[in-house]
Amino acid sequence: MTTVMPKGDSLRQAVKWISELRKENDPSSDSKLIDEACLKFNLTPKDSEYLTRFLKGEVE
Repeated sequence: MTTVMPKGDSLRQAVKWISELRKENDPSSDSKLIDEACLKFNLTPKDSEYLTRFLKGEVE
């Protein structure tokens, strides 16, 4: 059974998921984490771009 998430909720979950994994893993694997998050949370290319900028600290 799948649930319908409000727009943007999957992106918030992806940010939280990546943040938790970064505590355990080497930050140099960020691109791999972004790829995995995009698949896991069904993110758009625009969401992927946001995650990349967020992890680089370019998003306030």
